[in-house]
Amino acid sequence: MIGRALFSSPGVGTADRGSSSKETSETGEREMTESLFPDAKAPDSDTRELKLVRLMDAPREKIFRAWTTPELLKPWFCPAPWRVSHAELDVRPGGSNLIVMNGPDGEEFPNRGVYLEVVPNEKLVFTDAYTEAWVPSGKPFFTGIILLEDEGGKTRYTAIARHWSEEDRKAHEEMGFHEGWGKVAEQLEDFVRQMPD
Repeated sequence: MIGRALFSSPGVGTADRGSSSKETSETGEREMTESLFPDAKAPDSDTRELKLVRLMDAPREKIFRAWTTPELLKPWFCPAPWRVSHAELDVRPGGSNLIVMNGPDGEEFPNRGVYLEVVPNEKLVFTDAYTEAWVPSGKPFFTGIILLEDEGGKTRYTAIARHWSEEDRKAHEEMGFHEGWGKVAEQLEDFVRQMPD
């Protein structure tokens, strides 16, 4: 997923889809968290969540495609001068992903994760709590949620990072979450605006 050392990156925030849909979604996420991690309490959005919201001048279908196609993800996913050298994306609930990020001084960060929910052109939910085939990772850091909504001919892009603890959230924020994910959101919008239909 979005790596710990650097990422701090892609975008984050929640969009208001109306109270009933939002409540249903939050209830479902809470139930999923409790079923996967019985000893864990549902995330408190005030203390464990980081968000970024952008209004992008691009259709949500293109943004979704850029998030779910390896060759389209690689050009924008890391804040420059970092880059993605390799991406494998099995975009379906339970599907795994591997994104290898490289720094300007030869750093390499392979990031593995699993998709939890995929709603084409609307929502992606992924986590680093698992690697492939539901194998638990060494130390889960966060669950990412990307929401795409039409708004006035543009797309409201909301990215959320829900952490396992307040300490993880604070560490992610101190690593530069807002700057990194903000830069990546800018790169994503620029890239998508140049993509062919």
